[in-house]
Amino acid sequence: MNVADFLRPEGWLGQNAGPRYVQLRQRLEKGIEDGILPPNSSLPPEREIAELTDLSRVTVRKAIQELVRKGAVEQRQGSGSFVREPVARVEQSLSHLTSFTEDMERRGLKTTSTWLERGIFLPSPEEMMALGLSTNEQVARIHRLRAAGGRPMALERAALPLDILPNPTEVSGSLYAVLEQTGFRPMRAIQKISAINLEAPEAELLDVAEGTAGLRIQRTSYLESGRVAELTRSIYRGDAYDFVAELRLSN
Repeated sequence: MNVADFLRPEGWLGQNAGPRYVQLRQRLEKGIEDGILPPNSSLPPEREIAELTDLSRVTVRKAIQELVRKGAVEQRQGSGSFVREPVARVEQSLSHLTSFTEDMERRGLKTTSTWLERGIFLPSPEEMMALGLSTNEQVARIHRLRAAGGRPMALERAALPLDILPNPTEVSGSLYAVLEQTGFRPMRAIQKISAINLEAPEAELLDVAEGTAGLRIQRTSYLESGRVAELTRSIYRGDAYDFVAELRLSN
């Protein structure tokens, strides 16, 4: 079946089946799933889709914008709308304390970092409170874009006391590998996960559309002694991650 036949409204566009832009978005999603609209293929122009479906161009534009927001389609200036390559989802257990690098390497994916900030700074009020620092102490901070298999996956911003990470420039890959060498690897952590819509700066770095769903994760890690060793605030692509927790019946 070609795209024109697939989009003809007979059989899928109903009067009482919800907003028309939603029906069109769902039809286009089915075309992507079934391979009628394969990765890197271009969608027909808005005018052509409107003629094929008997829908207004406003409705067509809204459906395509929804697909862009969900990360299924990208718009290239001067070229049109194209189906994105599907993102292989990563399943991460919430039962084990591991680093991004360790998680990806176990899956056979090479990790890279693009440094956005790395050095010694005055702590923010949030960092002072979380790490137990006084006003005259400094903090080691690393802020980077993490990629795996060549695809941007997460933005990671970690802050640590200087006696735990005196030289943040030593971190080139896994932060936990560096901390393990110095005897300061965290032994447990508390994580808070929140659903967000990515704002323009984060979306651009993660190569998704503004407003795309994402995950904000705040991790507070502890040494065996109970001291806080790390405060990390990360933003993950929502289309690339599944977090899994095993639950047991309490006694």
